[in-house]
Amino acid sequence: MSWFIFLAVLNGICISLSRVLNGRLSLDRTAMFSSYWNHLIGFIFLSLLVPLVHGNSFSLPQNAPLSAYAGGVIGVLFVAISSLVLPRIGAMRTSLLVISGQMLVGVSLSLVLLFLRGQSLSDMIWPIAGMILILSGVYLNQQRQATPDRKPDTDMACRVLNKKKPAK
Repeated sequence: MSWFIFLAVLNGICISLSRVLNGRLSLDRTAMFSSYWNHLIGFIFLSLLVPLVHGNSFSLPQNAPLSAYAGGVIGVLFVAISSLVLPRIGAMRTSLLVISGQMLVGVSLSLVLLFLRGQSLSDMIWPIAGMILILSGVYLNQQRQATPDRKPDTDMACRVLNKKKPAK
């Protein structure tokens, strides 16, 4: 179990580093350009890695529905949007909002599944409470960021990246 926990933390580190590097690239180019290079390099890396891991046993799924490939499109959108947003609102806020969005979708899917299984409203209280807490946290963070005497995270992100402050 601890191996999987380590891998999950390593995955979070890789995602954060990837977002920062893609955000930096999108400052010089565009978010789509950044996303293109991210996915091209990832494709080349996986093309070299898959034969090493799977050998000759690698084959394409024969019975996968077309919707199973939507993850690639969503992945491109995720990288492009992250590359666009990160330099403007900062790495910390971007990460918090992305995680909040992931949790909201997870709770929403849980609610739909509970509803489809015919569960009562009392079984849905905890997922709904979780959703309220997530939205409250996002709101409170936004209020904290909007305080007049506080410098926005974008100032710090731009100093770290040695770039001009993005236009609003």
